[in-house]
Amino acid sequence: MKYINQLEDLKDKRVLIRVDFNVPLDEERNIADDNRIRAALPTINYVLDEGGKVIVASHMGRPKGKRVESLSMAPVARRLGRLLKKEVALAPDCVGPEVEKMVSQMTSPGVIMLENLRFHDGETKNDPEFSQALARLCDVYVDDAFAVAHRAHASVVGVTQYAPVSVAGFTMKKELDYFRRAMIDPARPLAAVIGGAKAVTKLEALENLLNHVDKIIVGGAMANTFLKGVDYSVGNSMFEPELVPVANCLLRKAKELGVKLYIPVDCVVADRFDPKAETMITTVQEVPNDWMILDIGPATSMLYREALANCKTVIWNGPMGAFEMDAFSRGTYNMVSTVAQSYALSIVGGGDTDVAIHRLGETDNISYISTGGGAFLAMLTGDVLPAVEALGGATGMEVKGERDEKCFTKQRG
Repeated sequence: MKYINQLEDLKDKRVLIRVDFNVPLDEERNIADDNRIRAALPTINYVLDEGGKVIVASHMGRPKGKRVESLSMAPVARRLGRLLKKEVALAPDCVGPEVEKMVSQMTSPGVIMLENLRFHDGETKNDPEFSQALARLCDVYVDDAFAVAHRAHASVVGVTQYAPVSVAGFTMKKELDYFRRAMIDPARPLAAVIGGAKAVTKLEALENLLNHVDKIIVGGAMANTFLKGVDYSVGNSMFEPELVPVANCLLRKAKELGVKLYIPVDCVVADRFDPKAETMITTVQEVPNDWMILDIGPATSMLYREALANCKTVIWNGPMGAFEMDAFSRGTYNMVSTVAQSYALSIVGGGDTDVAIHRLGETDNISYISTGGGAFLAMLTGDVLPAVEALGGATGMEVKGERDEKCFTKQRG
């Protein structure tokens, strides 16, 4: 796989850069967090410094192939212009004669932002005609959108078949480099911290991680499925009964492989899912029948801190509890502090985890925060990343462990 800095001459070249500017907007359509835009600046500035013409392409939300004005890229074009200190023109569409004319009239170095790619259903369908229309806009295609690398969409897969040259940008390079450092040749002990709400989205990653890590720490609502698997009552807590046998299988497999798999020993419970709910701390053996587990407890936080103390590499995906409510935020915030204060190479992926780190102001103390939640998890699972494969690069399959079919059945959904 080639990267943008390996190209010899970009002067006056039309360079289509696929980014992920799917940023959160508030009710007035103001950008609430522009970190994804800032992450793409090194690639964009490199092309501008080399005298190229930049055409920026991204999606926003899920308009399902229809033009939805509230999902226009207009706010992003304005913010990008301020960050670049340069005018960024917004195209009326992302493909078509009018856009092609606008691109042909560009001067070097200039920047155009294409309108939302998902206003066309050809984007998510990886439609060849839509892919060709995108490719006609450029002399060089650059994929810098790791966050959608697990999607086989036209702007990250199909376009590479028709663009004269296709390379990866600096964000993509950094993502893959850190993944290799964590999973291919890690400094050990290597620990994976996996949390979040749904076990169904994480158990395959956990199984694959068992083949690579020395320790696994489980938190969030998905931990309830493991607790249920070892015959603890979880009250009214959210858990996935059909996945209890899978969780049990993973516990058994971890023991066979000598991997230390940690689950909570105490928890914060509440009588309802509400910031005003009555709460208390209890051991996992004593969860009241009509209460629900919403966070790991202080003893678990201490246990997890001790487990990570000697680790040299830590991968983290998913919060430890419902941290959006203050009463259930301590477990996640304690994990943020633990990872930030460690001497380990720390790699974090997942939007919710990212939010918690930013809230505590610990961003600078994390080695790398991935720009992609789903793509990051797919890499940990060892799945093929279609966009990376389209560029001729490694896909995660080089760390794919052998599936234990006794664990994973059609029940996993």
